[in-house]
Amino acid sequence: MTAASARHRLLNLVQSALLLGLMAALAWVSVTVILGPGTGLLVALGMVAGLFLAPDLSRRMLLSAYRAQRLTGREAPGLVAALAELARRAGLPRTPALYRVPSRLPNAFAMGSPEDSTICVTDGLFEILDGRELASVLAHEIGHIAHRDLWIMGLADVMSRLVSLASWMGQLLVLVNLPLVMAGMVHVPWPVVVLLIFAPTLMALVQLGLSRTREYDADRAAAELTGDPEGLVRALVKLERRVGRFWEEILLPGRRIPEPSLLRTHPPTESRIRRLRDLVAGRTTPIPALVGYPTARIPLGGTPPRFHRLGLYW
Repeated sequence: MTAASARHRLLNLVQSALLLGLMAALAWVSVTVILGPGTGLLVALGMVAGLFLAPDLSRRMLLSAYRAQRLTGREAPGLVAALAELARRAGLPRTPALYRVPSRLPNAFAMGSPEDSTICVTDGLFEILDGRELASVLAHEIGHIAHRDLWIMGLADVMSRLVSLASWMGQLLVLVNLPLVMAGMVHVPWPVVVLLIFAPTLMALVQLGLSRTREYDADRAAAELTGDPEGLVRALVKLERRVGRFWEEILLPGRRIPEPSLLRTHPPTESRIRRLRDLVAGRTTPIPALVGYPTARIPLGGTPPRFHRLGLYW
């Protein structure tokens, strides 16, 4: 690990710990104000326990919703071999299962834990990236898996939902007791009410900040696993052009859509590229046999995922 990589890793770790700590503090204050310390602790433990009990169910539902199809060594021998090598370098006990999603929108995402994980890649991503860039994107997703980012973001989501629930209950209690409050028969701690009103927004902003921090760390891991930071830089540039153009042509033809950095789940591409280029390519052996990878050997196409207006898929 180079000095620059070690510095980025420490920075990401400290930022993640501070953001998670802030979320935990906001969640504890918000929930205990409404439910009390004992009940609040039981509710929090119950929701956290769900993170351990429900991942397989939610993964199966997502794969079914996206109509994902498993890719094996027969359909994509080079890609599957590269994924196995990346998993070995990352120290994963098991190579992630690889799925393709029939969608034009270029994207890749991971699910599961280091012991049992899945990586999904859309047809749109296969179409625009070459082998070198695909290897870097897979390494980025493996970085998420190895760092247990999926569990960390799940925990952050649980805390955010707890705060939203406490906020809703607190505001409902104020409305129900409003006649008594106006008659002076009930005292309301207004600073607590203000906190409950704004706590969900604060939690959402902190959660987005945590997500951006974990993306930086996955970028760093990808650069270390492949020994090729420039491969991920090239992939990010292509994704920025393709995804940005896709939405802007629909929503605002001919113009760029401004997006405040605080409201992004991913860091700005320029910032990610700058950090990656700070990382000097190490002595890691490059992933073999992926440059010029023949994506046509993957059976692209198929029925894209469809979602009902109520959120159910069909």
